[in-house]
Amino acid sequence: MRILKLMGLCALSVLLSTAALATDMSKTVRVAFPVDVTGFDPQATNDLYSAHVNNAVFDVMYEFDYYVRPVRLRGSLAQALPEISADGLTWVIRIKKGLYFADDPAFKGKKREATADDFIYSWKRMLDPKMVSPNLWHIDGKVVGMDDIVAEAKKTGKFDYDKPVEGLKALDRYTIQIKLKNPDYTMTELMTQYNWSPVAREVVEAYRDQGGRIMSNPVGAGPFRIKQWTKGSKVLLTKNENFRDELFPTEGEPADAEVLARNKGKKIPLIGNVEISIIEEGNPRLLSFKSDLLDYEFVGLDMIGSVVQNGKLMPELAARGIGHQRALEPALSFEYFNLEDPVIGGYTQERIALRRAMILSFPTEDYVRIVFRNQAEPANQVIPPTQTGHVKTGRAPARRDVEMAKALLDRFGYVDRDGDGFRERPDGSPLEITRSSSPRSLDREHDELWKKALDSIGIRVKFNTQKWPDLLKQARAGQLQFWNLGWNSSATDGNSFLMLFYSKSIGQSNFARFNLKQYDELYEQAQKLPIGPKRWALYRAMNELAMGYSPWHPGVFRYQNVITQPWLLNYKRIPFRQHFWHFMDIDESKRVK
Repeated sequence: MRILKLMGLCALSVLLSTAALATDMSKTVRVAFPVDVTGFDPQATNDLYSAHVNNAVFDVMYEFDYYVRPVRLRGSLAQALPEISADGLTWVIRIKKGLYFADDPAFKGKKREATADDFIYSWKRMLDPKMVSPNLWHIDGKVVGMDDIVAEAKKTGKFDYDKPVEGLKALDRYTIQIKLKNPDYTMTELMTQYNWSPVAREVVEAYRDQGGRIMSNPVGAGPFRIKQWTKGSKVLLTKNENFRDELFPTEGEPADAEVLARNKGKKIPLIGNVEISIIEEGNPRLLSFKSDLLDYEFVGLDMIGSVVQNGKLMPELAARGIGHQRALEPALSFEYFNLEDPVIGGYTQERIALRRAMILSFPTEDYVRIVFRNQAEPANQVIPPTQTGHVKTGRAPARRDVEMAKALLDRFGYVDRDGDGFRERPDGSPLEITRSSSPRSLDREHDELWKKALDSIGIRVKFNTQKWPDLLKQARAGQLQFWNLGWNSSATDGNSFLMLFYSKSIGQSNFARFNLKQYDELYEQAQKLPIGPKRWALYRAMNELAMGYSPWHPGVFRYQNVITQPWLLNYKRIPFRQHFWHFMDIDESKRVK
């Protein structure tokens, strides 16, 4: 009897221990986004806010080890980093066993494991011309034997997903072989993006739209699944019950020792739910945080003065135990001109002069002070200081020079012919610029700066105001003349910023539709070189070309300010990804009810 009692106590102890290490479905992390996601197709999206959610739903092949500095990669969906041949042309990736998609009617009641074939199918989706994937540049022209299939699809209108490809093979159920035409020294870091994550063919065929996209029906193998999406209002995530057994990280910096010890042996995700509210304006977002309705907040620029003073957290917030982290982002906020536009585009001296004059008229220092609340630095190149390849160009950031701007316009025939105070084009036709913008208060402040700037040099401007997701669609289609965007990198190298001027990225991420043979040749040459000084020398040459032709005003490198509630556990800022919900936890004893 005593033995039976002891056995019973041991069994109870094991059950309690297991429960303590499992996901707590009663816990919810709450956060707000300033704009809605555009959709949940990993191969068809690449905007920042969709990325936040899709990382959690689909997971990634590789991720930066959350607590380790300097940053290093580790396998997430993959067992380990890729095995790469000495010549850099053959890659072998071994994916983890037991990667299961979330349950979905498309699987007809069966549990569905993600296999090597699913990854290959998903990567082909980026190449399908019908998809018009914004991530095409990740893989376009790189894989042996794939160009012919893409060319055939362009002719017939149908991509043959079943045709064998020499450069993409499943060696077995869990092993992928990639054969490249040239070495690619950035591809491992590219695979930290969810765009390389697998989708199931059954799901695509069940829910695809006319372009083959599945924007509203995400079914991934990540730690969370979509429970609810109310467009423009809310996204609710809950744990993917089929998520693999994965434990909390075990390595980090000395300062992380307590976090690592407290979570040793725990399964991720630690919390069962994530609630994302879409709150466009900074004031109500910050009010929600101060009212304890959000667990952390990326402080809006319009509210930074209510949070930070002289670089430090306001005393009243610090007294509440609220945390604050500030750092330069691996990001650039820029203005682009559509180089295919008949008024502002082109590569002739007069069109370059028009764009340069507009840039010279703009008060970047006021932009930093008014719009960014001094949480940015004027950019003198397209690669941020956070990235390898950022170079000391000797070029000063653009400074306002109205007289030089006027002289440029006069010299190239942009003069006021009818005496109304506004210039006409060299052929005498009206000159009017249309700047696109979203209805947020920060964008209105930005618009006012451009209105004053262009008024000062005699250029008439009007504003096209629409919701941000709608503007993004139009931008990719080349339908906007002049807009501002931000670009965030999920990798350590500056290559992705230079890709924004590569002609093969037009319709994807080359919003300026910049098309210059000399630039393309330098970009393609750089892709063949290892990360290092020789490659970075080409980066510098590309930067000079981009600045010289002025398809952009390079804008600013921006700082990010994050504030966290005292009950949010395990949060640590990492430069190349903002939301690691699967590692976060909540101390309910400290949370205000």
